Amino acid sequence: MADQDGHPDLDEFDLSKILHALSDENRRSVIVQLAEQPDDTEQFCSVFGMPWAQSTRTHHFKVLRTAGLVWQRDVGNGRMTRLRRDDLEKAFPGLLDLIVAADRKARMGAQ
Repeated sequence: MADQDGHPDLDEFDLSKILHALSDENRRSVIVQLAEQPDDTEQFCSVFGMPWAQSTRTHHFKVLRTAGLVWQRDVGNGRMTRLRRDDLEKAFPGLLDLIVAADRKARMGAQ
């Protein structure tokens, strides 16, 4: 059962929700940025450089959180975000690696 903030348990992971969350280029960029950091790296939502207003940012991070892609915790008047790397690997082995590889390929093609 999801917790009070909407973080689903591992057995509740749903590939369609994850793919929906990743269908937005900016949300996918957040996941790739976190995936390229050392394990358990936490970042404030504002550091990802997304072109979102505060209310829009809240919505997009909720989509990532409820899909099971990130953990979030309140810190003062902000939220720290961490990739659920181990849970994603258990639920869908290799998916995160494919997402990062596809992003790199897209970036190289854009140059």
